[in-house]
Amino acid sequence: MIRVGINGYGTIGKRVADAIREQPDMEVHGVGKRSPDYVAVGADEEGYPVYAVDEDRADGFREIGIDLAGSVDDLVAESDIIVDATPSGIGAENRPLYERHGTPALFQGGEDATVAEVSFNARANYDEAEDAEYARVVSCNTTGLSRFLAPLHENYGVEKARVTLVRRGGDPDQTGRGPINDTVPDPVSIPSHHGPDVQTVFPELDIDTIGLKVPTTMMHVHSVNVTLEERPDDVGEVTDLYRAEDRILTIPDYAGIDGAGTLKDLAQDAGRPRGDIWENCLWEESLTLQGKDLYCMQAIHQEADVVPENVDAIRALEGELSGPESRALTNETLGIDLGYLHDRTDLTAVRRTPDESPADD
Repeated sequence: MIRVGINGYGTIGKRVADAIREQPDMEVHGVGKRSPDYVAVGADEEGYPVYAVDEDRADGFREIGIDLAGSVDDLVAESDIIVDATPSGIGAENRPLYERHGTPALFQGGEDATVAEVSFNARANYDEAEDAEYARVVSCNTTGLSRFLAPLHENYGVEKARVTLVRRGGDPDQTGRGPINDTVPDPVSIPSHHGPDVQTVFPELDIDTIGLKVPTTMMHVHSVNVTLEERPDDVGEVTDLYRAEDRILTIPDYAGIDGAGTLKDLAQDAGRPRGDIWENCLWEESLTLQGKDLYCMQAIHQEADVVPENVDAIRALEGELSGPESRALTNETLGIDLGYLHDRTDLTAVRRTPDESPADD
């Protein structure tokens, strides 16, 4: 049983903790929290031992009835591996702590790639992390793009990728972020940081990215154009390729899923915790092939898609299971399977006319 310590129990940390709890070969040894707030109370209610990141604030935890298990130094010393889910930039500051105890660690995509030996994506380069002490699970957008590009790279070769990322302004709990009522190039310069980040997973890939921020908290949306080295026979071949990918949910036209809001509704109806969507959401109707150019649009749930990647990265660093074996186990334990949308093949011919809208019921 792998004892996993989670340093940072926010948007990503609490989701990773819950995912680890579902794994037969892992346990949450404890979570590191800086502030005695409602999130700390939630961790305590879930039964996770809480460790104080800032010992000067230990009395604050006791005042709200949390019996601390120790300091974050204790958490690192007692764990087999640490998942660092602290805010961007803090992970690099924490690495000396992990080195001092000889504890392997995972970092998140908000850190610079130099914080670890490998930038990790379970679909694209699982094997590269197997001999590493430190790995960085790439960001939500890079995770989504790596999953999308890997099957194209393997089957047709990628001459060039061009991506426009329409990004959410902030997560639902980030009340201080924006924009409030605007569309903001972020950054104005090209490429955005996403292209170079994808190249930490695919070093030889020619990719350009542009980023925009919009006033929503739901999901990111990618508009993608990939020039392939070899042309598929038809777009149906590409559709079948993506339908076979375990962490890409292809959305059939009949489903009437027209945006991030309906995707979240789908996840909630499916009983997903917090309405999380761990998969890329790729609209099949958007898949278009013109010569060797493939076009499409996909949505990425920024709070959730890196969660299964963290679970797989733990196994990679600990030398547990192969990449396909780990992904299959993670998918099974988390319930990553909304493929029932494609079981209703008799409905795939249904099309909504432009002036038809779903009933308000």
